[in-house]
Amino acid sequence: MAATPTPLSAETGTRIMTWADALAVHTDQPGILTRTYLTEAHHGAAALLTEWMEAAGMTVRRDAAGNVIGRYEGTTPNAPALLTGSHFDTVRDAGRYDGNLGVILPIACVAEWNRQGKRFPFALEVVGFAEEEGVRFKATLLGSRAIAGTFDTNVLDNVDDSGKTMREVMRAAGFDAGQLPAAKHDRSQVLAFIEVHIEQGPVLLNEGLPVGVVTAISGATRFIVELEGLAGHAGTVPMDMRRDAAMAGAEIGLFIEKRCGGKPGLVGTVGQFNVPNGATNVVPGRAVFSIDIRAGDDAEREAAVNDVLAEIERVCARRNVRSQIRKTHEAASVPCAPWLQSQWAAAVERQGVPVHHLPSGAGHDAMAIAAIADVAMLFVRCGNGGISHHPTETMTSEDAQTAARVFADFVEHFHRPQ
Repeated sequence: MAATPTPLSAETGTRIMTWADALAVHTDQPGILTRTYLTEAHHGAAALLTEWMEAAGMTVRRDAAGNVIGRYEGTTPNAPALLTGSHFDTVRDAGRYDGNLGVILPIACVAEWNRQGKRFPFALEVVGFAEEEGVRFKATLLGSRAIAGTFDTNVLDNVDDSGKTMREVMRAAGFDAGQLPAAKHDRSQVLAFIEVHIEQGPVLLNEGLPVGVVTAISGATRFIVELEGLAGHAGTVPMDMRRDAAMAGAEIGLFIEKRCGGKPGLVGTVGQFNVPNGATNVVPGRAVFSIDIRAGDDAEREAAVNDVLAEIERVCARRNVRSQIRKTHEAASVPCAPWLQSQWAAAVERQGVPVHHLPSGAGHDAMAIAAIADVAMLFVRCGNGGISHHPTETMTSEDAQTAARVFADFVEHFHRPQ
């Protein structure tokens, strides 16, 4: 435990923002930030992270998945490590802080410790996870799953928009998919995993707080629902004789909104709604829509899912509409370890900031790393109404500075319970 906290340079927040801008130059599409797995832009970002890590006093390597791993040794060589980091790939037309913040902020802190000659009883590893978003090959969390030892090798045959398989692209980039098992971190060598991430929502912004302690990463269940009624002329089919698939879908959507409303941490979304071959003067005979239900508590999510499925059955029976329901995704929630949450909270308090706990409705690399270590997260305020995954995603250098101070404080006081 650190007796005297290391003062961070007043320029740390500015450096983090400058580095985020520098990373954003590496993009697949000029004019907008898009950086997908193992493209030239991706390699450029990896090289830049490597340069910063080495300058900060870390030894750097890349594993078989393309993760960039910087290790800051402890006072004892080869000691177990506290892991931190996030992803440096992006969605299409992205913001510049999602993922990237969680890599560059720890590097900036390590640079300060290295400058002051400060080491810890444990090693610190900063991981730039090579892929989390799943954009290029429609498979998510590739980097963190490799480190957790849960990489699904079936996705190596997934193809990108040009028809190249992941396996081929990895080989061309100098990475051997056959070596992926060697990327797994030994559980005994990982003390814990912590991730700093922009909130991607408006909660901290509305609370007027720069940071918050994450309680859990929500589990999610997703469906594609296809409803089949009977198309008819909009002017000649009486209202009480219609088998309107779109109105059945709309009623189901409103039920989802009502069922998931008013319960903190539970959310339900119909993000896609299509009326195939629809026309202004035709009663819709088909409707296809998505359902996404998330919650930090799995029992609460499953109860909401069951209620929604039952409501689909009731609505369709009453409206004489047939349904086909296909589950496309299901992931359990990942609770943040209480002992790590409490250390995050203590670090926040020591920096004079009120402690606010909140769940994460989005997925993160911490979900995968939870297979080998306890995990916890710190959210940083997202500006502009909480917009993320979008070029208008914003944060401030002041919040970056505060988050860096909290992160440094956490690391300097980090200890595992006996």
